[in-house]
Amino acid sequence: MKALPSIAAALTLALTVPAVAQDAPASDVAALTYADLVGLAEAAPLVVRAEIRDQAALEPERSPGLAQGHVRLYIEARTKALIAGDVPLGEELRYLVDVPLTSKGKAPKLKKTEVLLFARTVPGRPGELQLVGEGAQQIYSADLESRLRPVLTSLVAPDAPPRVTRVADALAVEGTLVGESETQLFLDTENDGPVSITVVRRPNQQPRWGVSWTEIVDQSARPPQAQTLAWYRLACTLPAQLPSEANLSRDPRARELAARDYAFVLEQLGSCQRSL
Repeated sequence: MKALPSIAAALTLALTVPAVAQDAPASDVAALTYADLVGLAEAAPLVVRAEIRDQAALEPERSPGLAQGHVRLYIEARTKALIAGDVPLGEELRYLVDVPLTSKGKAPKLKKTEVLLFARTVPGRPGELQLVGEGAQQIYSADLESRLRPVLTSLVAPDAPPRVTRVADALAVEGTLVGESETQLFLDTENDGPVSITVVRRPNQQPRWGVSWTEIVDQSARPPQAQTLAWYRLACTLPAQLPSEANLSRDPRARELAARDYAFVLEQLGSCQRSL
């Protein structure tokens, strides 16, 4: 491609803001964590498998916000499969992506490379895509697709856990026996659905905790399994410390118990690891 078609200039303007976060395809599928996959899948109305057919580097002056050591590429690709989304796509696709320069300071040659794109369509511009952010172009592999499909399924499930927006209330109550207590944490969600976490302590027993995604506060609720959407909603959203305004009790001991049990829940969930 010796000269960019006029559509590339329009794309440059359309994608000025998100383009700075659209990095190169990952060379190692394992580098993407579960949290990375959920974040990309949630942000993308479309997930497309495509083959790059041609590329052209945009001049630096036409690449606002470009990170140092990167180049902005105009890509022409061919649709191989629509992995997720209900928007009809033609065979020919066009989009912009920022990729690191090679060790020789050149743009990498991506022609004939199969990629997985997390994207949205550009209104009024058939065939044009806008990548949703950092890591939104990934080198395609069967392994990557197999890891991604359960994520996509969980996001559209009727009982999918809602996004947690904040810790609304926390209340701890001591029992009649020494070392006995119960803490309830109530979370607000994006769709106003109730979510509660219960931590129960009994003398000479390990603490038990669980999360309920319904209106019923269930003491028999269990912790979410790691690397699931329910786990992601908590591990990747809850603040590092219990907000003081959410701790309802005025009693110092009860407030201490609530804060301790909140920290226990975070410890049990583990860190939300991301590579993007």
